[in-house]
Amino acid sequence: MEPVVDAPEQPIPDERPIALETFNLSKRYRTGFWLTKRVLSLQQINLKINEGETFGLLGQNGAGKTTFLKTVLGIVKPSKGKAVLLGKAIGNRKVKQRIGYLPENPYFYDYLTGYEILEFSAGLFGIPKRVYKNRINELIDLVGLSQGDARKKQLRQYSKGMLQRIGMAQALINDPDVVFLDEPMSGLDPLGRYQMREIILSLKAQGKTIFFNSHVLSDVEKICDRIAILDKGELICQGAIHDLLGEAQGYRVKIRGGNPEMLKQRVRNLKIQDGLWVGTLKGDAQDFIASLRLMRAQLESIELAKPNLEEFFVQQIRNRGVA
Repeated sequence: MEPVVDAPEQPIPDERPIALETFNLSKRYRTGFWLTKRVLSLQQINLKINEGETFGLLGQNGAGKTTFLKTVLGIVKPSKGKAVLLGKAIGNRKVKQRIGYLPENPYFYDYLTGYEILEFSAGLFGIPKRVYKNRINELIDLVGLSQGDARKKQLRQYSKGMLQRIGMAQALINDPDVVFLDEPMSGLDPLGRYQMREIILSLKAQGKTIFFNSHVLSDVEKICDRIAILDKGELICQGAIHDLLGEAQGYRVKIRGGNPEMLKQRVRNLKIQDGLWVGTLKGDAQDFIASLRLMRAQLESIELAKPNLEEFFVQQIRNRGVA
């Protein structure tokens, strides 16, 4: 009798409904004095984003991130291809009632107060006054603005960070199913970035679908389920962050003191950082720890060495340059 061999486990397919899907989405602009020069801003972009997913689109300045965002929102018409948002073709008016959008540089009527611009936005969505009065107060608190500033200060008196916060509030005024954010951390100080990150995580916990562009890769790594990298209008990779970064390769150590020549024999890429020797372990971790006393060194920390998103991003862009 032949031995019974268990079939390999198959990955469980993600059966969540699709929030956004693009099919060979392309955009070509005409530039120059006579509009004779053609610039391909997007090249056959194929993306699929599930409902309830947080998705980050990364790329250098001019990669096409904002063009992609404006195209799927129906602000810019694609040259080729198509996109489906919440089951409808892009630009559908009923779908627009279910989405929120924060542009990179939001522009508002600057003679209005923050509260008034949120009232105006609520009116555009046809939200009843009895509903939006409480919602506006909740959103002002959520984005970290004071009620006094929101009610008394005109937007022309707001800092860039305050405008970003009120912009986030207006993007959420209609309690959208899908939220599009273009550089949501732009102009924020470290505390503001932390608060914005917490807001996005709270939306994620509510089951919202979130799509955003960002240059702050450390925040993307903490927030997103999946990412894609865009370079010169072309999609060069996409997937879950943990799959793209791969498995840990050895251990990263921090050491106080010790003989640098002896340490270099055991630690790869040894360098000084904040007064400590830092690098990636070459051999067995237990053997190395046992040898530290002979090297007159003290182990401060040891952790699995896994590339971060910033390192992965830089490597992908460099590989494109070499190719």
